[in-house]
Amino acid sequence: MAWAGGLIAAALAGLWGGMALWSHLPREHSIALVMTLGWGLAWMIALVRSARQRRLRPLLTGGLVLMLAVLTWWSTIAPQAERQWAPDVAQLVEIEGDREHPSIVHLRNVRNFAWRSETDFTPRWEARSYDLAQLRSVDVALSYWMGPAIAHTLVSFGFADGQHLVFSIEIRKEAHEQFDTLAGFFKQYEMALVAADERDILAVRTQARGEQVHLYRVQMSQPAMRDLFLAYADQAQQLQRAPRFYHTLTANCTTIVWQLARRIGQELPLDWRLLASGYLPEYLHARGALASELPLPALRRESQINARAEGWQPAPGMTDAQASADFSRAIRQDL
Repeated sequence: MAWAGGLIAAALAGLWGGMALWSHLPREHSIALVMTLGWGLAWMIALVRSARQRRLRPLLTGGLVLMLAVLTWWSTIAPQAERQWAPDVAQLVEIEGDREHPSIVHLRNVRNFAWRSETDFTPRWEARSYDLAQLRSVDVALSYWMGPAIAHTLVSFGFADGQHLVFSIEIRKEAHEQFDTLAGFFKQYEMALVAADERDILAVRTQARGEQVHLYRVQMSQPAMRDLFLAYADQAQQLQRAPRFYHTLTANCTTIVWQLARRIGQELPLDWRLLASGYLPEYLHARGALASELPLPALRRESQINARAEGWQPAPGMTDAQASADFSRAIRQDL
């Protein structure tokens, strides 16, 4: 049976290599098609020879050469910091501490877009400062865009003055790109850490994109909130120093949050619901991490913010900061 297992492993390796070639080779003059078909034919010949002889040697000989060649090419694909980025990820947040006031952090490139539709918006990138001594809450927002199992995970930090700052791990798509789950396995997208106002990053999902957004209060001590915020700051600094690729499975909007939480000492074991992120509330509820005594089905119903977000309007004469705080208050009303 060893040869049968070898055939299956080789078939999977050949499939991976073919998809990698197809994802990255240029489409001009059918280069990607020709190379992918050539790769598949070479693997097919090796597989057929091994199957006929019921021996692994043809695979070990030909397959090893093929994989070394494609892995050598694969290692040359590096993430880039300079591309024609889409407007909503054109800037990465930059965070630095205050030497005179250690609890205060200064942020550049906080996103505060005014969205009228997904393609009609006013871009605004702002500089802001936050006092971590005034941290009062951490909420997890889940935005469902493709069925009950798949959601985008965002983390919102609330401050004593009513302001909220949201961190979101996203693909840093180029101006012509759209997210494709399969392409996310093959170094197709760089990673972005977006810091944004709730009135931007939650409202664009509820109103412009028509996604279903749920908001859950997380049970954390103030020191743990501070540590998590600083873990995001460290992640931002790492991305500024060296860009990295987003990965659909291992480096996505949920697994990176899990890694940051583990880094600050939170006991969060690995679980399949970290991959099927739509079920993250079940995972957090099972760990006692949600600050609510409601049964989970009731909490799910109460946590949806779409109606409140869509019905909110700023009062006349409100400043931008007042409007942001009022939006955050409104979506939490009766939550």
